[in-house]
Amino acid sequence: MFARDTVKINKTKARMVAHRGVSGLETENTNAAFIAAGQRSYFGVETDTQRTKDGSFITFHDGELDRMMGVSVKISDITLEELRTYTMRDMNDGLKRSDLVVPTLDEYVRICKHYNKVCVLELKGAFSVKDVEDMLEIINKEEYLDGIIFISGEWSSLISLRKVLKTHPAQYITGKITDELIASLVENHLDADPYFEALTEENIKKMHENGITVNCWTVNDPETAEKLDRWGVDMITSNFIE
Repeated sequence: MFARDTVKINKTKARMVAHRGVSGLETENTNAAFIAAGQRSYFGVETDTQRTKDGSFITFHDGELDRMMGVSVKISDITLEELRTYTMRDMNDGLKRSDLVVPTLDEYVRICKHYNKVCVLELKGAFSVKDVEDMLEIINKEEYLDGIIFISGEWSSLISLRKVLKTHPAQYITGKITDELIASLVENHLDADPYFEALTEENIKKMHENGITVNCWTVNDPETAEKLDRWGVDMITSNFIE
């Protein structure tokens, strides 16, 4: 059984980020999930962006459509027009919904801008400098670059970003925290987005001492979220905790 609303926690510092929109309530990475986040108290709305065959930027996590749409098609092998012929299912009753198509990047940015939410935008896969420049053209057209925090688990994508935007907020997605990683983050003016189980009160403190903002993913247990807040994390990404 799925939740019918978010769960609010007691926190003192941490800003909450809706993972793929409020993906505990609405089908992930859809305009419905983004709007659900916009209408609540979230600081940010996270999503993934990648390019279709014709170069369009869309918001979708997987490289293929099988999990979400039941068809064995790769995003890189399909145009935006073709992609829009497929719809996803309502996560609560499993029925098709005509509004649950894959959004474009500009649609996501406009929704976040409308609700005054920060876009926490994951660069999915390897982004070249040209990919970054093309993506920024879309974001700048919406006049919302100041409302974007970039994240990526692909180090090369963040280095491409740094060649264009030297100090804009950006976070490296990681499963562990080491002294070597902290040094690399400082060198490249990057923040951290670690898996929450990699965090301790001590390594959070060390990252803060090095000027690193700490986000963490994906926390769906309220008690764990409150503990991380006490430890001083700056941001917590969750499917439904608000």
